[in-house]
Amino acid sequence: MAEAAPRPRLQWWPALLGAALAAFIAYDLADGRGLANVLAAAGFVYLGAAALEKRTLAWPLFIFTFIVIGIVQAGFGAYNPTWLFVALAAIAFVWGAIRGAWRQPEGLPLQTAIMIAIAILAAVSFTIDPAIGAYLVAAGLLGHAVLDVWLFVTGKVVVRSMTEFCFVLDTLLAIAIVIITLRA
Repeated sequence: MAEAAPRPRLQWWPALLGAALAAFIAYDLADGRGLANVLAAAGFVYLGAAALEKRTLAWPLFIFTFIVIGIVQAGFGAYNPTWLFVALAAIAFVWGAIRGAWRQPEGLPLQTAIMIAIAILAAVSFTIDPAIGAYLVAAGLLGHAVLDVWLFVTGKVVVRSMTEFCFVLDTLLAIAIVIITLRA
C-alpha cells in the first residue's frame, strides 16, 4: 500500500489566524460601527498592494494596520484610524497611478472603487442610526469577504494566504456585528 503524500504543516494557518483575530476583536465589541476601521484597513491593504503591484506586500501592510489599530485601542491616539487608512489609500492610489498601475482592472482600478465605497460606507455608518450603521459595516465586511473569495480563486492582487485570512476574519466579524446589534 502506497503512503499518502505528506500534508503541509499548518496548511490552514491563515484561516485559523483569521478566526483567532476575529474572536479577539469581537470579545468586547459593543458597537459594530467601530469595526469600520477594520474594513478601511482591509481596503487600504488591498489597494496598497495593487498600487505597488506587489502581492506579497499585503502582509506587511496588514501588520502596519494592525499596529495602528492596536495603538489607538490602547489609548495612545484620540483619532479614528478609519480616516488614516482612507488617507493612506488615497496616497497609495496617487503613487500607483503615477507608476502606471492601471493595467490590471482587478488591481488599482477595482481596489480604488472598493476603497471609495468603503470610505462612503464608513462615513455614512458614523452619521446614521447606530444599528443601521453597524449593519452597513457588517455588509461591507461581507462584501469584502466575497472579494476575498474571488481574489483567492484568481490569485490576483494579494497573496492567497491574505485572502483566506481576510475571508475568515471579515465573515466572522460581520456575523459578530449582526449578533451584537440584534442583542442591543
